[in-house]
Amino acid sequence: MNASEKRYQVPDVPRDDRQIRVGSLLFTMVEPHKGHEVAYNRWYERDHFYAGCMVGKWQFAGGRYVATRECKARRYPKESPITPDPMIGSYLAIYWVLDEHHPEWNEWGVEQVNWLHENERMFVERDHIHTALYEYAGEANAPGSTMPVELALDRAYPGIVVLIGEMADGVDASKVTSWLQGLPRPADVTLVGTPLPLRGDRPADVPDTQADNRVLAIAFVDDDPLVAFDKGFAGAGDAFADAGLGRIVFASPFHATVPGTDTYTDQLW
Repeated sequence: MNASEKRYQVPDVPRDDRQIRVGSLLFTMVEPHKGHEVAYNRWYERDHFYAGCMVGKWQFAGGRYVATRECKARRYPKESPITPDPMIGSYLAIYWVLDEHHPEWNEWGVEQVNWLHENERMFVERDHIHTALYEYAGEANAPGSTMPVELALDRAYPGIVVLIGEMADGVDASKVTSWLQGLPRPADVTLVGTPLPLRGDRPADVPDTQADNRVLAIAFVDDDPLVAFDKGFAGAGDAFADAGLGRIVFASPFHATVPGTDTYTDQLW
């Protein structure tokens, strides 16, 4: 069979056979200052989502999510190293970077955002809560799902559930991935990531809040994310600890934003 006759396997394509693979990702959770939430939402979706990220080298997908007060009311633990207060951390943007191109993308991203600062294209009335880079470490599908994680940000999922853990000694991301696959109600597809360092020449308003033993799980859900969280993730912190994996330091549902609208901006707090 020559290259032109090659067919993707059914029902799914193993990661090593995919021509487009997630290698790393940007995870940036931000809090607009009260009274500036509409302006922030419009600036981010109409300018920064593209000018700061999507036009960049080796970046091939992006998505935006929002935590309303109902989402934040479900967060645990109440004291977390990720956010100083459960009610802080309203907007989340996630971007996929092509495998094997993280250094070039990272260099471009820092240069671009510094250029945007110099040209007054940034939004002052907001704070970075957890802006971090993660390396792809695994993925888990629900039974019967053939969804590759590379397409997840382009599919119109109603929302996501985010878990951030700190792994116990001797635990690695593969064990966390196996644990996720065994959950009784897993998401359609979940990405697992481990930390990558931020560059030292990044803008000064982006603090480094990362820890080396962290693990990130982004679960893309078919249900309302509040319903999905209550059914499948409300007890995940205890289950994670009981499995000897470590501790969950942040768990939260997020709605997908509705581009071109100010939906949810009046429901943040």
